[in-house]
Amino acid sequence: MDAASWDALDHGPSPFTEYGFLRALELSGSVGHEAGWQPVYILLEEQDEIAHNADSARRAQSVPGGDEQTETSSKSAKGSTSSEDPAPPPGRLLGAVAAYIKSHSYGEYIFDWSWARASRQAGLPYYPKMVIAAPMTPATGRRLLVAPDAPRETVVPALIAGVREIAKVAECHSIHWLFCSAEEQRELAAHGFAPRASFQYHWRDHGYTTFDDFLGTLTSRKRKQIRKERARAQRAIDELVYVPGHELTPEEIATLDGFYRRTTMEHGGCEYLQPGFFQHLFKLQGDRVQVARVRKDGEMIAGALLLETPQALYGRYWGCSQEIDLLHFETTCYAGIERCIAKKIPLYEAGAQGQHKLLRGFLPSPTYSAHWMRHEGFHRAIEGFLREETVAVAAGMDELAAASPYRADSLAAFRDQAQTTPPTTQDG
Repeated sequence: MDAASWDALDHGPSPFTEYGFLRALELSGSVGHEAGWQPVYILLEEQDEIAHNADSARRAQSVPGGDEQTETSSKSAKGSTSSEDPAPPPGRLLGAVAAYIKSHSYGEYIFDWSWARASRQAGLPYYPKMVIAAPMTPATGRRLLVAPDAPRETVVPALIAGVREIAKVAECHSIHWLFCSAEEQRELAAHGFAPRASFQYHWRDHGYTTFDDFLGTLTSRKRKQIRKERARAQRAIDELVYVPGHELTPEEIATLDGFYRRTTMEHGGCEYLQPGFFQHLFKLQGDRVQVARVRKDGEMIAGALLLETPQALYGRYWGCSQEIDLLHFETTCYAGIERCIAKKIPLYEAGAQGQHKLLRGFLPSPTYSAHWMRHEGFHRAIEGFLREETVAVAAGMDELAAASPYRADSLAAFRDQAQTTPPTTQDG
């Protein structure tokens, strides 16, 4: 199995389940046994065989995860085979799931700490659990990876069955699909996974041709404020340019790594990404990486790492060595919006949290997850909680949208446009 076969599956707009990103996490030690993110890759091949390995999580040399090929079990849709039957050779990859067996809930951004506490109080173990997500990356994307020409109606149930089997073998007490698409959430609900509603702040292109077109949809006061913020930040630096990852020097890559560690330390975060991650990412996925590089007096003083596809721009790791007023907003909000408009990229996800994004043109946008608890009573309790939470999340999103900087007629036009957009496009 090679990287091309993995990447040929339908990943949707997101690059975070592609080979390069997953492999960079592994090679740097950002995932693995010590990190509490043990990778397990479930593969569905053309012979309708689900192959997996819950021990070393290694399937084939070029699949994210390593250098060996080993299997703990296999299942054929044509019937079980005896131990004397020779194993069929691997076939074309029809579908896959990148899953992780976890001993904690760090780095997920769909928070279940209260569930873990309630489980312990009830005398039920909560860990290990299985998580299907892009590790440490709160970005919506495909979790059920299906070949574009494969029958989704048969591939998806087979992949879900494979996930359940692995979770059983590994004695996981729950399964969590995080930041999946809306379509996948509906599919998972049909297989007994409880849907959960959450939201982030996303920016969408509504046919703008210039940044001023975007500003024109805002109230007059907000337009003036943003122009002042941009001018103030730009006067304080020499340049802010987007640089493809493969064009950065080793020194600049090391500087980005330092920015990341400084930011996490100053904000009391965890350094999920281990040293070497950025070097591996730029080598393996350099065609997806863009760095918003800020220079002053010939020195790189700030920057943000973004991943880009034709369908979406994803802002990730901001950092700086000099504090300059409003530079964070210029780098992570306005410059990204401007790039999307120039390149006709319809979606900009600038990361989790950050209500400051609302005032700068990012609207509350739904995100999706799906959950299953092995204990039936606990699962029913979680289902009831999620039904109430969904109502509260929807009300909160409406209230936030009303407080956005957009004019009322702009918001109405956006809603009308969303209603006429094909569901697959809205799902991302």
